[in-house]
Amino acid sequence: MIITVRHVLAAFLTTILYSISVVCGHRSAKLLGGSEANFWRLVCATVLLWIWSFTFGIGLSGAAFPLFLLSGVLGIGVGDVALFQALPRLGSRLTMLLLQCLSAPLGAVIEWFWLGNGLSWVQIGCGVAILLGVALALAPGDHLRITRRELWVGSLFAVLGAVGNASGAVLSRKAYSVAEAAGERIDGANAAFQRIIGGLVIGGICLLLVKWHQAGWRLVSPVLASVEQSRNKWRRAWPWVMANSLAGQTLGVSCMQWALKTTPTGIVLAITATTPIVVIPFAMVFEGERPNRRSVIGGAIAVSGVIALALSRSAAR
Repeated sequence: MIITVRHVLAAFLTTILYSISVVCGHRSAKLLGGSEANFWRLVCATVLLWIWSFTFGIGLSGAAFPLFLLSGVLGIGVGDVALFQALPRLGSRLTMLLLQCLSAPLGAVIEWFWLGNGLSWVQIGCGVAILLGVALALAPGDHLRITRRELWVGSLFAVLGAVGNASGAVLSRKAYSVAEAAGERIDGANAAFQRIIGGLVIGGICLLLVKWHQAGWRLVSPVLASVEQSRNKWRRAWPWVMANSLAGQTLGVSCMQWALKTTPTGIVLAITATTPIVVIPFAMVFEGERPNRRSVIGGAIAVSGVIALALSRSAAR
């Protein structure tokens, strides 16, 4: 197969959309808090995907629905809840670096243990390079205007998000194989809708717990009690929530599925793995972050490791 600009266009669009999404997510998380920003952007994306799924797809039916739902619980629920806790602590660039670069090797390891797809020495070497690059980029320096506690807590949430993303991705692969075995065809947007339902449930539970805690565990509904208090911050936050929802779970995921439909997986993953690099200029403009040379070199090493890992796995298949 000859790879042309037309084939890789969707993957490049995915990379740009994901970069915009994480910057908007950082802004909305700063204004609303991670749990609230995550929940409402999932609500927006769910409405849009629901319209598509029940108009052109199969809705919530199909043999693979339970697996897609569980994939959403882990990938969107656990993964994105952790992502939105890491964003206000680490910023969009470092969060995306950790999330994107750790998801690939963790996914490979999970797939190895569960599905029996072993790792070659080249792939293990790529994983080591990724970890070294991430460690170099995260090493304390002038580029990190955060406290040591924020660094550790934010990093732990980012790693948890990577575990959720990797687990969700492997479950999605299994779900597609179940659907194929059952003779069913499910498009990317419909699969995204079935996954986001699981993520929305987890996101809603987390938001309810946070609001209830903030309300001091009173008997009055914590969500209703905080409406008046949050009115002013919502005036500033809603454009960022909408932009995050459109760029990420709606258009970004759709472009990712479009890319996978026309282009080999290894090529798609290699292109989207550059997201932590692409997000740097967005972070500089919207967050005023100026990464130093060591941070950029570490990020480049980690991204190169992800690209090499994606290409090596594609060649192995």
